[in-house]
Amino acid sequence: MRNKRLFILMIGLIVFIALMGFTLGRNRLTWPEKFLNDAFGTVQGVLYRPVGAVAEFFRDLDRLSAVYKENEQFRQTVAQYTQDQIKFNLLEADNKRLQEELNFTERQKNMDNYRYLIAQVVGSTSNPYERTITINLGSRDGVKPEMAIRTVDGLVGLVSKVKNFTSTVTLITDLNPSYSKGTPVSATFLGIPESFGIIEYDDETGTLQMTKIDEKDKPIAGDKVITSGLGSLFPKGIIVGTVKSSQVGDSGLTYTAIIEPAAKFNHLREVFVVVVPEVEEP
Repeated sequence: MRNKRLFILMIGLIVFIALMGFTLGRNRLTWPEKFLNDAFGTVQGVLYRPVGAVAEFFRDLDRLSAVYKENEQFRQTVAQYTQDQIKFNLLEADNKRLQEELNFTERQKNMDNYRYLIAQVVGSTSNPYERTITINLGSRDGVKPEMAIRTVDGLVGLVSKVKNFTSTVTLITDLNPSYSKGTPVSATFLGIPESFGIIEYDDETGTLQMTKIDEKDKPIAGDKVITSGLGSLFPKGIIVGTVKSSQVGDSGLTYTAIIEPAAKFNHLREVFVVVVPEVEEP
């Protein structure tokens, strides 16, 4: 039996070498080779379409699944937007009613109706001690010192210098804490209007911090922080960022929250100059 297997193996090897020698260097195929090639090509062509159709069917299923998920998210977003719109309308109606009851003047009613000027960022400084950007709007466009600057995401800074056609903006990470007109950025939590804190930049950690938060307003990760408009240069209602974490302050009676800025200070391209309605002196 062992010799028989060895004999068959040797015959197979000889036939293989003979076929290699026979086919090597030929440009033309024999009719058996043509027959095998044609047969293989025909079978391949017959099988290719159904296999391709099955593969395309499963790809379509994946696409349908992705479209279904997107539609589901879209419906949830629309539902949330509708709910938020209802809340906004109710709050706006309440606000108007309270303003009427408190005999607000037209000037007071229009104080929150901000106007926005779209500006392009045309320059920035790399000075680590005073990071500023330059925008292509100046005094001829109605820009004035100490106007707030924001992006669609959130607060960016404050106009510090104004020329005819350009203005310099100091980022909130470089505002002087001892500003002559008071705390540069006072803030509040979006869901707790009565809360209060001061936004400061910590050079050591490179983060925004909200300090002096009352102990009854303990920050929670995910809380949205907006400008309060109280005793500061910035008008109220501009989003500053989101609470990442918090800790008890140095005095033990207040909290300090670490804030993830909403605006991206790197790669700024377009910003908005926030124009607050003029307040006439009584």
